[in-house]
Amino acid sequence: MTAYNPTGFGRGTDSGETTAMDARIVGDTTGGASGIADPFGTAGLRRRVLEAWSASPARFREDANAEEELALGGYRDRLVIELAQNAADAAARAKVPGRLRLTLREGVLAAANTGSALDAEGVESLSTLRASSKRETAADGAVGRFGVGFAAVLAVSDEPAVLSLPGGVRWSLAEARALASEQQALAEELRRRDGHVPLLRLPLPAEGTPPSGYDTVVVLPLRDAAAQDLTRRLLDGIDDALLLTLSGLDEVVVDTGDGPVRTLTRRELPAASDLEGPTVVVVADGSGERHWQVASAGGELAPELLRDRTVEERHRPHWSVTWAVPAPDPDADPDAALDVRRGGGPEAFGGTGFTPVVHAPTPTDEPLGVPALLIASFPLDSTRRHIAPGPLTDFLVEQAAEVYAALLRRRGADLSNLRLVPGPLGQGELDGRLRQAILRLLPDVPFLPAAEDTTALRPRDSVLLENADAEIVRALAEVLPGLLPAGLERRPELRTLGVRRLALAETVDQLANLDREPVWWRNLYGALLGADRDALGALPVPLADGRKITGPRRVLVPSGSEVSAEDLTLLGLRLVHPEAAHPLLEQLGAGAATPIGVLETQELRAAVLRSVESDDQDEAEEVAEAVLRIVRAAGIGPAGASPAEDAGSGADRYPWLAWLALPDEDGELVAAGELVLPGSPLAAVADEEDAVFLDEEWAERWGPDVLRAVGVGYSLGLVRAEEAVLDPDDLERLDPTSSPDRAAGGEPGACWTSRPRASPTGPRRSPNRSPSGPSAAGARPTRASRRSLRSPPSCLPSVTWTWSTTTPGRRPWRCSRPRRCATRW
Repeated sequence: MTAYNPTGFGRGTDSGETTAMDARIVGDTTGGASGIADPFGTAGLRRRVLEAWSASPARFREDANAEEELALGGYRDRLVIELAQNAADAAARAKVPGRLRLTLREGVLAAANTGSALDAEGVESLSTLRASSKRETAADGAVGRFGVGFAAVLAVSDEPAVLSLPGGVRWSLAEARALASEQQALAEELRRRDGHVPLLRLPLPAEGTPPSGYDTVVVLPLRDAAAQDLTRRLLDGIDDALLLTLSGLDEVVVDTGDGPVRTLTRRELPAASDLEGPTVVVVADGSGERHWQVASAGGELAPELLRDRTVEERHRPHWSVTWAVPAPDPDADPDAALDVRRGGGPEAFGGTGFTPVVHAPTPTDEPLGVPALLIASFPLDSTRRHIAPGPLTDFLVEQAAEVYAALLRRRGADLSNLRLVPGPLGQGELDGRLRQAILRLLPDVPFLPAAEDTTALRPRDSVLLENADAEIVRALAEVLPGLLPAGLERRPELRTLGVRRLALAETVDQLANLDREPVWWRNLYGALLGADRDALGALPVPLADGRKITGPRRVLVPSGSEVSAEDLTLLGLRLVHPEAAHPLLEQLGAGAATPIGVLETQELRAAVLRSVESDDQDEAEEVAEAVLRIVRAAGIGPAGASPAEDAGSGADRYPWLAWLALPDEDGELVAAGELVLPGSPLAAVADEEDAVFLDEEWAERWGPDVLRAVGVGYSLGLVRAEEAVLDPDDLERLDPTSSPDRAAGGEPGACWTSRPRASPTGPRRSPNRSPSGPSAAGARPTRASRRSLRSPPSCLPSVTWTWSTTTPGRRPWRCSRPRRCATRW
């Protein structure tokens, strides 16, 4: 008799303890003569097979070659996945939760599962090649479809058995060889094959029951040490992919006897309230829980897609595609989500370690570089290792791309989505086609996170601001639609998706049309404080008068109340709005609105130089008063001070102030450097007929210090020009034997030009003053004639020029009392 006694397989599930199993085989091969029941009619199956082989030894050879090819080729390392697939299909047919227990003890592997029990049709399917009994159950989620998966057990065992509640069946290489040797027609072929026969074609009845809580058990006495090593390696390699691929399984228990029993469970979380998110599947074991987001699609195939497929496949016109990716960890650091290396491999799946290949639905040898787990009903070639080309594969590639795009859309705006963008280069033909199909769709899929809210952006509408930190991005997110978070410049996925990149300088140019409050601009300046200065040259700046200009240069930042905004506006200076003032503007070239800062501006200098040419005397006087207020606030020293005091005088530091138009005693506008301050030491020695005096009211209002600072004459000064070039004809004047009027020390009149110049318009007077006195009568010279004085010519008596002047850099005045002058001209 022959029987299995695996009654101890299911014990100790909760405690981790299991008893040893008695896998001894006893009985006969007659199929019932010894009293063993044969509910599946194995005797009839054996008889028909042996008769077919005797009638056609070529048929025997064909079956032997096919079985050997499957055991040593396409299914050589698919033992666990095929056992799990059969368990999932059995649970799906019975519509019960699928549970699988894999126990390895004393050289025997037992795989117990729940679900539909073994029946006669199933036994016949297991004992044939490429004749699956599941062809009518494809729409119910059955995975097996070829009828050859059970051949995987031959890679490790020569005596497999399947025990179920209705009965059992087993196979034996030794007994199959004995049965075949009884056929005289097969003697020569057996000799050639060294005794190897297709043992799965000759089923035998067996007795035994599955462990408690299970409906069926597959018992595999392992062939040798190599088979045990392979089995142990396959058991240790069980991971999340097994439960994700076989949705009919809810639990897998692995007990190898080397340590604690490992239990993997699968459960699906309830759908979110918004019904928009992806399905979440939780796979748990002793190390913890891992959440996977899953998106699936399926349907019925059009007949034209199956024209090049086998009849068996055409009878299963259904397709399915499932993608699974690790769910983002809500507690993880957002930056850590981008530290994972892009592409396939364990790194892309949170360290789960499973091999990134296409599952159809069991693993194939097609590499998958797309960073996700793909399970699809791709057609396979005869090796069951590779995807078969054809219209069905083309259709499923496009459907897989659609489902992948839908998965990213359902994930919403999350920075970790970048990890799921495949690169442009595939790891194989199928992988390359999947990548191309996915990348065609992703630019229009909203899955990228916006910078400052939870909006999901389409890559086509997204903008990456280069060389900008988080603070800059935060400040510009309000006004720059589609802005992505900072720090993504080096992400190759964004280039693959064609995301538009924007330089900071270009962004700054686009801000000119914004209408924002000054406080908003100040906050923006604060965010840009660490940005590249070269990119901020066109930064808009709101002014105190309500205008907005481009570029911080040539503007003044408020710094106290010493200078009024009205004066700055009058002088053509642009003052930053007080609420927008920020140190960044000064770093970018803006000046400070201090008195000294204002004096340093080109605008003030231009206003001073224009004042003497102004035709509007009221406007010129307003400019003059504004300048004098600034000079007074600046506290610069007056001209004509001692050398130590004069080092910081207005005339020295700002000589162009001498061109400021001030009213003279007749109300005419005259450059400050051509005026004499009434009551000054210079006024005491100046020729009243030739000197031009400042208006007394202005002199009293502003005082001598302010007026001297702008160059109004106050006292005489000494100007020396050394190594002056003289005309050779003038050297005669240096000869002491020359006549007095030509020798050194002679009267200057011989070489001094003082002819008055004609004025085309006559004197200009203040409209508030009426002509009177000597000036009105023409006794005093006009302003044009008073400006006729020339600088000292080359006829001075020395190679070193020395002459008296009121202001350094200005022409000298004629002294009415030469003997009292410090230097003769």
